[in-house]
Amino acid sequence: MARYKTIDLSPRFLAVDLEKQLIPGSFAHAVHHLLDHDFDLSGFDARYRNDQTGASAYPPGMLLKIILCAYAEGVVSSRGIERLCREHVTFIALSGDSAPHFTTLAAFVSGLGNDVAKLFAQVLHLCDRQGLIGRQMFAIDGVKLPSNAAKTKSGTRADFIRQADKLEAAAQAMLERHRQNDQLPVEPDLAEKHARRIERLTNDAAELRQWLAEHPNDRKGSKGSIRKSNRTDNDSAKMATSKGVIQGYTGVAAVDEAHQIIVEAQAHGTGSEQELLLPVVRATRSHATPDTLYTADAGYHSEINLKKLAEEEIPALIADNGMRKRDE
Repeated sequence: MARYKTIDLSPRFLAVDLEKQLIPGSFAHAVHHLLDHDFDLSGFDARYRNDQTGASAYPPGMLLKIILCAYAEGVVSSRGIERLCREHVTFIALSGDSAPHFTTLAAFVSGLGNDVAKLFAQVLHLCDRQGLIGRQMFAIDGVKLPSNAAKTKSGTRADFIRQADKLEAAAQAMLERHRQNDQLPVEPDLAEKHARRIERLTNDAAELRQWLAEHPNDRKGSKGSIRKSNRTDNDSAKMATSKGVIQGYTGVAAVDEAHQIIVEAQAHGTGSEQELLLPVVRATRSHATPDTLYTADAGYHSEINLKKLAEEEIPALIADNGMRKRDE
């Protein structure tokens, strides 16, 4: 019977040159090289105040490397990325075996803000320099994404005022009932339960009143309508999807035809795709030519959009709802 060598995959200590684990030609090697040599990350320095005192911080370039490479592998949670930095040799190499904690990664991502837009602009400039943006056609499409916000906390200011009134009325009713029960022999735990319930109602009403004071105006929707606010994430919106109603955002991207380079990407707190077409087109004009053709599906079709595109002399093909019936 044939005999084979034993392949041992158990852990062991190995002398490893971490940088050589980033193989030239791989995505990880490209990200590592570009963030070290081509991108200006000085804008991130302003977020730190440890020049003279305080602990040293993880370099933003290193955090961006492991986050971008993790996204490319489909890992989009801070705990998952932390695990990769402890167990996967490519991420151990990218992080210099520093294994940042998941709270560090979460705080970095949540605070990126406008710095990401500047980095995105640098990526586009690099792609353009390499001749990857063809400018013949930009295709626009979007997807609705849920946010970390409760649908139950959505409504107009009038809705929230009614909710606060009802909570305060319920608290008052329970207080009156509590006073009446105090005249009777009541079990201590039952009295404590009433007190906690009253406190919860009062606190909920107070939170609503505070939110209303901090947001004196309703959000404006399209055509002068009122768009529902959300007390958890007021930039998000309630929107219908094929899987039901979600509280979230519409993410819209414009992609160049030549190499599928994303030339514009934004998240919008509205479920109406029609009102997003012109902002996306105008945001990409600096990357387009007078002859660049824009395409979009029927969700972006409206008479107003077609009229504006014609007025601004922007070539576009926007499908309408009857297109498939005319030509299957």
